Amino acid sequence: MNALTYLALTLAVVLALTLCERRWACSDVPSAVRVNAVAYLLFTAVQLQLLPLIQPTPAYALIDLGTWPLWLALPVFTLLMDFGEFGFHWAQHKIPWLWRMHALHHSDPNMNVTTTVRHFWGDPLVKGLTVWPLCAYLTSPTPEILAGYALIGIYNFFVHANLRVDFGRWSWLLNSPAYHRRHHSSRSEHFNSNYAGLFPVYDLLFGTYRRPDGFAPTGLEKTPRTFADVALWPVRTSQS
Repeated sequence: MNALTYLALTLAVVLALTLCERRWACSDVPSAVRVNAVAYLLFTAVQLQLLPLIQPTPAYALIDLGTWPLWLALPVFTLLMDFGEFGFHWAQHKIPWLWRMHALHHSDPNMNVTTTVRHFWGDPLVKGLTVWPLCAYLTSPTPEILAGYALIGIYNFFVHANLRVDFGRWSWLLNSPAYHRRHHSSRSEHFNSNYAGLFPVYDLLFGTYRRPDGFAPTGLEKTPRTFADVALWPVRTSQS
């Protein structure tokens, strides 16, 4: 699967979810879609131009998933990556300088499908030196495994969608819009919960799992309004 095919598939999913939001949105608070688009362009530029310069390529790995059948290697790699993402996400909320970057993602006044790409451009640089190479050193994923994981990652657009989708008592099995909206909630009683990207089992294991209880408002007191706000977010805001 080439990059253009992946991009086209992603855009199709985003458009479909946007149409669903227009009809069944759980909140009608306006979202800063233009800000999200600017954040996405900066984030993508860093991934394409700077990340290849700093991300190491492991010469060996603890487990060579290339020798495994794809039907087994892909789930193992996905579980490992999701655990790494969970740990990094938890750190983003606990370590002040990481939070100052991550707060951009949480500043959307109404989480929706475009919030998925509302990340500070420095995030991939930090991950490129921590979570991503660590998982590569542990497993040595093949291009087929990476492609499969990228396809699975499109599910994150659904997770951020402004839709009334709640898996109820099964919410511990797989992330959902209701589960993740609680994590983005602006209500203090919802803070420090539901960090999982795909599998809430990690929240269960580390005591941060909370079953969704409605569709709370989202956002922070401060929100970016200009290109400079997005590009220099950590130094232009003092989110706590």
